[in-house]
Amino acid sequence: MAARKRASTNSSSSTQTKPSDREPPKTQEAAAEAPISAPKSGVILKLTALFSVPYFYLVLYHYKIEQELRNSILINAALSLAAFFVTVKMIPVASRYVLRRNLFGYDINKKGTPQGTIKVPESLGIVVGIVFLVFSILFQYFNFTADSNWLVEYNAALASICFMVLLGFVDDVLDGEKLILPSIAALPLLVAYAGHTTIIIPKPLVPYVGLEVWDLGWMYKLYMGLLAVFCTNSINIHAGLNGLEVGQTVVIASAILIHNIMQIGASVDFEYKMAHAFSIYLAQPLLATSLALFSYNWYPSSAFVGDTYTYFAGMTMAVVGILGHFSETLLIFFLPQVLNFLLSLPQLAGIIPCPRHRLPRFDPETGLLTGTNDGTLVNLFLRQFGRMTEKKLCVYLLVFQALACCFCFLLRYFLAGWYK
Repeated sequence: MAARKRASTNSSSSTQTKPSDREPPKTQEAAAEAPISAPKSGVILKLTALFSVPYFYLVLYHYKIEQELRNSILINAALSLAAFFVTVKMIPVASRYVLRRNLFGYDINKKGTPQGTIKVPESLGIVVGIVFLVFSILFQYFNFTADSNWLVEYNAALASICFMVLLGFVDDVLDGEKLILPSIAALPLLVAYAGHTTIIIPKPLVPYVGLEVWDLGWMYKLYMGLLAVFCTNSINIHAGLNGLEVGQTVVIASAILIHNIMQIGASVDFEYKMAHAFSIYLAQPLLATSLALFSYNWYPSSAFVGDTYTYFAGMTMAVVGILGHFSETLLIFFLPQVLNFLLSLPQLAGIIPCPRHRLPRFDPETGLLTGTNDGTLVNLFLRQFGRMTEKKLCVYLLVFQALACCFCFLLRYFLAGWYK
């Protein structure tokens, strides 16, 4: 959840105010019509260049990928680029509508400064989710035939993501149950899943287990459901800074895409390649639409993403990992989120008192954040590295996220042929 204090949508009806205290209707309308800050194009261009150059080098030159499969990836990339521009254009439009409905918040990490009094439109992750779904559905026209074996699972994946976007928006408005909502949204995927339910036993453990392959049956689907719950909530609780929720998604999605291309290029098994291509078809539009939102959500944020986005992003990456059959790798990509969850567990379990906002303390005089004793990675970094600005702290956390992804690639490289 973003570092904001949500405004009450029914405050005008629940409290009595003097006529002089009320904001004039024209002032309210003007505030709703006021444009949000322009997207931070410079940041997006740098991030895009940093990722796209090595990624498309791998796709076009380094690996000998079948022409048909390469074409599908490039068509999906072109649609993802279109989704990026549509999202950039739609966010300012949507912001005016949510402001009219009093869906806005105040940035807690800027309290006591002029920026802390600005109404920031809330729940704009709904734009990213809708644009993602529209362009992912359009991609079916170019890639899947009516008798495609992957079409059922692709549509089931989109159904779960769509369900999660809807429930995430409901949670933003009504404050729903964090654990139940992702479980419900994962049902279409779990019911339609027709892939294998086996796991490969690591080679060092084979003599002790007595099996090389273990069929988990219904337990595998239970694991899929738990993974979906973890991914959605782990993005949601590793938050509180401008750009952190979207930034970590951008980093993980980039790592997922590079991992998939490497696996496609190194494999000769057609089904294995298709599983990773399937993952790419969902990860590319996720990355593109997230970059569009990042251009508004980066410090200083002019748009809050809401639970809608964190649930959508977490579910999409869970679906990508499950149907691409690399859930172990995905969990290593999520290493900072796992660490943040373990730090948060005593408070989430009620062992230690848990405040509503487990945020660092902001000093309006210096503009610096100070870590508290709350169990989050954000506060841990501040306690270890000292006071710093919100922007600098977010950069540190995103660099840590990138290092975790690099560690995963190194781990896979050194354990290849020995672990599995």
